[in-house]
Amino acid sequence: MAAEEFFLDNQLCFRLYTASRLLTQAYHPLLSAKGLTYPQYLVLLVLWEKDAQPVNDIAKRLMLETNTVTPLIKRMEAEGILNRRKGEKDARQMIVSLTPKGKRLQNELRDVPATVGSAVLCKEVTPESVPGLFVALDGIIGQLSKSKLANP
Repeated sequence: MAAEEFFLDNQLCFRLYTASRLLTQAYHPLLSAKGLTYPQYLVLLVLWEKDAQPVNDIAKRLMLETNTVTPLIKRMEAEGILNRRKGEKDARQMIVSLTPKGKRLQNELRDVPATVGSAVLCKEVTPESVPGLFVALDGIIGQLSKSKLANP
């Protein structure tokens, strides 16, 4: 007989993983219509907040390693969405900026957040409960970010 702590339904990680996977799938048809992937959309969100950022800052904001973000940015540059240039103060630093196409995509994708947000709403998740959900998830993210288990 298995111990209850090993039941799949008792695993927070499984619920978070499943929710994340399904949420990413919900974005797919909306983004693929514009030739974008979900990770590319995340890069755009960072640059729409503040354009012309170093690759390192984008990676930190996305909580990813630079070597994960760099190939993504190179593909987006090849697609005409972004430009990269060497930093003025430090030539080793690459600054990423939106092209006119990248800026236009913000308007073209303006309905995506509301569309996906509506798909998430249910009896347990209401517009009023979302801020509390953000706080809880931010707490989990913060705790895991400093955990020795997540960062050996």
